[in-house]
This record gives sequence, structure tokens and C-alpha cells, in this order.
Amino acid sequence: MKYKMTAIIEREGDGYTALCPEIDIASQGDTIEQARDNLKEALELFFETASPEEINNRLIGDIFVTQVEVAVG
Repeated sequence: MKYKMTAIIEREGDGYTALCPEIDIASQGDTIEQARDNLKEALELFFETASPEEINNRLIGDIFVTQVEVAVG
């Protein structure tokens, strides 16, 4: 089975953090690519070791990432 997951990556200090909101797992790396690859590895390990019940309890349905424009002042 394959899941298509969301990776939200942001700069944090000298590196980057990567979050998968569908399953609430995060990782980090020195570069964007490393943070993404580390998150992928963390997700693969989670799915390999978690019980089906834990996966169902943590897995959130659809995640929508968008931008909004906000007037300030």
C-alpha cells in the first residue's frame, strides 16, 4: 500500500524541520532535501511498526494547504 502524504518544511535556525500533518510526525535536516528525506524515512518506519489501530487513530483525512491574504493596518 502507498500513501501520498503532505510535507510542510520550514527553516528553523540553521536547518529545516519537516512535518507530516496527516499523521503528526516530524523530522529535521540541514537542507530542505535532507529534512524531506528524513521525514520520509520516519514515516516509513512508523508504518512498518505501528499497528493498524494506531495508524487509523492517527491518520487524518484530507489536508488542504493554501494561502490566504490578510489586510494589516
